[in-house]
Amino acid sequence: MKSYKKALLVAATAMFMSIPAMAEKLRIGTEGAYPPFNLIDNTGQVVGFDIDIAQELCKRMGAECSVVTSDWDGIIPALNTRRFDFLVAAMSITEERKQAVDFTDPYITNKLRFVAPKSANFEVDEASLKGKTIGVQRATIAGQWLEDNLSKVVRVRQYDTQENAYLDMAAGRIDGVLADNFVQYEWLQSDAGANFEFKGEPVFDDDHFGIAVRKGDPLRERLNKALAEMIEDGTYDKIAANYFPFSVR
Repeated sequence: MKSYKKALLVAATAMFMSIPAMAEKLRIGTEGAYPPFNLIDNTGQVVGFDIDIAQELCKRMGAECSVVTSDWDGIIPALNTRRFDFLVAAMSITEERKQAVDFTDPYITNKLRFVAPKSANFEVDEASLKGKTIGVQRATIAGQWLEDNLSKVVRVRQYDTQENAYLDMAAGRIDGVLADNFVQYEWLQSDAGANFEFKGEPVFDDDHFGIAVRKGDPLRERLNKALAEMIEDGTYDKIAANYFPFSVR
């Protein structure tokens, strides 16, 4: 009987050892409407710089990751209600957001710049901007900067997506758009942005994007470790070179 039980134990152990370890499943949260960082392509796939970075992080953490999209306005609540596990969506690290989520080390250094029609007389000093209508995406650092610095000078019009701000500018309903430098650059390279250009120098250059996790989540440290390794071995720069002809760090 003892020999029989021993044989069963050996067989069970061998069977267990032959089963491949199941990879950890994680969900990446993003907006899907902010090229080149995150967007939905013509096949319905979510792609972009954020997604490439996130998937490389997952690979280094030994996790299998899927992508979940959310409207920008509700993206932090969606993280905190566990629709996804971490958020990679070109999100600026701010003191207000740090009350709701924890951020990794920054993975992008950003600036805010104006874009307007090439034909427009558009200077970025207060006297020149007075009376103009400026579009921004709602709940962004660009919107906050405008409210804090120019709300007595310009009319601020907020949009649910960056694309809708551009559409209104192209239709002549607003005079210009303030947004992240890299997103503006991407749009200016497109057919839709051909008649527009940067105006003036960046108005704010101390903006850093981070990956958000729920408060106290140990996943933050794992992401930081994987991010540091990516930067150290050059993988980060190789990914960035697919999207930007300049440094983004």
